[in-house]
Amino acid sequence: MNPEKKMHADEVDIDNSLVGRLIVSQFPQWAELTVVPVAFRGTDNALYRLGSNMVVRLPRRQKSSGQLKKELHWLPKLAPLLPLTVPVPLATGKPDEGYRFDWAIYRWLEGECATSDKIDMGQAATDLATFIAALQRVDAAGGPPPGEHNAWRGLPLVVRDRAMRSAIASLGSAINAEAVTAVWEAALSARVWDRAPVWIHGDLDSRNLLAEGGRLTAVIDFGCLGVGDPACDVMVAWKMLSAGSRDTFLTALSIDEPTRVRARGWVLSQALIALAYYTVETNPVLVREAQRWMAEVLANESTSPRGAKN
Repeated sequence: MNPEKKMHADEVDIDNSLVGRLIVSQFPQWAELTVVPVAFRGTDNALYRLGSNMVVRLPRRQKSSGQLKKELHWLPKLAPLLPLTVPVPLATGKPDEGYRFDWAIYRWLEGECATSDKIDMGQAATDLATFIAALQRVDAAGGPPPGEHNAWRGLPLVVRDRAMRSAIASLGSAINAEAVTAVWEAALSARVWDRAPVWIHGDLDSRNLLAEGGRLTAVIDFGCLGVGDPACDVMVAWKMLSAGSRDTFLTALSIDEPTRVRARGWVLSQALIALAYYTVETNPVLVREAQRWMAEVLANESTSPRGAKN
């Protein structure tokens, strides 16, 4: 099989043949199991299902390799404290067969991506709030502060200003530049998080949430895990929830106005920076999602109070 079409200039070649050779070389007890690529292409890691009960996760590039080490260290500690299932690492592989990063095998979690047609939105809002509240209650001492390992999620929004302005300019007439700039500047003006940092997943959306029987069952992909501003996890209110369930979620977490405004800024910046970077050829799923996130934020803008500085 030919390698996947690359999303990043510095991405290494990964395909079924490579994954199969790595398994044979380092985990011969699983050498007879089938290796099948997972349909959704993660931006930081390539995923291959191994047999029926496991999944292989391989960083696509050097900057993603630190995420894996972080997950292997923290997920076993966090998992018992959270109300939804999270990935359980089973084994760690080493560079081999021309592949130069550490990689890992996890237990496969059943379920479908938690898209709006797969879940009860009202229940999802409550379940998400419960999950985030539980994550925030975990002692953040010693947790990884924001950095390249989690795309700087958890820091003040000003760190994304240059990239955001560049994305707005790059997208030109494809977006409503006046509207997105207004939302972005309101987010920059909102009071920054000045309390103790809390644990954040950093990338909550329907692609990283699994559902069965209409209910959320698992949270996956903790590559953006860190400790910092909780607005990064409040993003899910616009990335996934409907208008009515959004209010349920924000109320359940007692989200103050500045955090709400910062969260919308995070959503919009993630959407626009993704749209300026990915194409329908390199990542069609994320492009469609980013367009929807932007639309949700802008639609909400007309019915929401402006961001405050207090």
